Formats: sequence, C-alpha cells, structure tokens
Amino acid sequence: MCFLLQETMKTLFVCMMLVLLFASGFSKVNNFQPSEHRPEETPYEKFRRQHVDAKMTENCKETNTFILSIPAKVKSICRGDGRYDENSGMTYSTATFRIIKCKLKHQGARKPSCQYEGRLLTNRIIVVKCEGKLPVHFDRDLLPSESNDGEQL
Repeated sequence: MCFLLQETMKTLFVCMMLVLLFASGFSKVNNFQPSEHRPEETPYEKFRRQHVDAKMTENCKETNTFILSIPAKVKSICRGDGRYDENSGMTYSTATFRIIKCKLKHQGARKPSCQYEGRLLTNRIIVVKCEGKLPVHFDRDLLPSESNDGEQL
C-alpha cells in the first residue's frame, strides 16, 4: 500500500512538472510580451493604450494625461474633425474633451512607486500628432480661449 502511494505521488509530480513546462513554453509560442515591450504594437495602438484606454500603470513619467472619451471620437481628430497646423505638424481637436492630468508626486520615483496626483480638466482642446489618419502622440491640451485656428495665442 505504501509503495502504491509513493508511485502515485511520483506520477502526480511528473504530471505537474509537465504542465508547468508546457504552460511556460505556450506563453512564448503565443508571443506573450510584458506590458512595457510590445514590438508588434502600432504607433496608434501605443497612443490608445497610453492615453485613451490607459490603466494608469505605465512608467513613472513626470506627467500622464488620460483622455476620457471613446476611441472613435479621438480618432476623428485625425480624420477631418481637427485643424492641422502646418507650422507644428500637430492637429488640434475642434471638439472639446474631458481629460485627467496626473503629475508625479515625488521627482525621480521609479516603478512600482509611481504616485500621482490627478486633476479632472473639462472643456479641453487636445493637440495630437497624426499618422495615417490616426493619433500617435499626445502633445498637449488647451482651453478653447488659448486656441486660434490651430495656433496658441
């Protein structure tokens, strides 16, 4: 009886090891990447992850800005609903947005100790860089009174 129990335990151990090996190999086969390194991510996908679908868990940047909107409304800035400024190469939204602007509490903080103070800002013009009719870089936000045909007063 004791011999049979030892053999069963050995078999369970081997099965568990095979499952663990398979699982770790499977994640590599499916091209699993940690959140900070996404080699197949397009510039728009990166922009959307950082500023529209943001979970506020990226690197400790001095300022993080999050656009509180649906992706289609943000994309529309680059698809005819924005004003392109030839001097800067940036596109200014014609619609206003709500954003959350987060400032790093402690200079030089490193992950996982990123602590931010966030402020909800409303009625903001957002300025983005467009490529292929998609936003790829958030430049800044302005109040409507600060924007005049795509140029800051």
